[in-house]
Amino acid sequence: MEMSDLLQPKSVVAGLRVTSKKQVLQELAKHAAELTGTSERRIFETLLERERLGTTGVGNGIAIPHGKLSDLKRLCGYFARLEKPIDFEAIDEQPVDLVFLLLAPETAGADHLKALARVSRLLRDASTCEKLRGAKGADGLYMLLTQSEAQAA
Repeated sequence: MEMSDLLQPKSVVAGLRVTSKKQVLQELAKHAAELTGTSERRIFETLLERERLGTTGVGNGIAIPHGKLSDLKRLCGYFARLEKPIDFEAIDEQPVDLVFLLLAPETAGADHLKALARVSRLLRDASTCEKLRGAKGADGLYMLLTQSEAQAA
């Protein structure tokens, strides 16, 4: 699974202005709804439901909220660099500024887990995160997110 299979240039946001975890999830649900044609409310409720099971703030300023939706046809990713770090109830109790939303069809099964693992591997790399934090604009972020797979090949 390649990052370019999950992300499109228009699914990357630089400088998202939010002040809370709930607001991040709302904004990402809004962006995801525009690109998938799925209800913003359903996406938001799915993300909230997942957060109730435990935080998706994985540490080092990174969160990977995710969920499954019955009306999705394929895996979809959305990346946002926040304008200012916010409390996301992360496992290391550090504020989050890089958020990768992953949405999957309910039938995705192992593909959903593979995509989560792929995103996690990418964002576990400290140098990649440093570059993402310093990138200029959404185009620069998209290039960084998708170029790492070309280097790995």
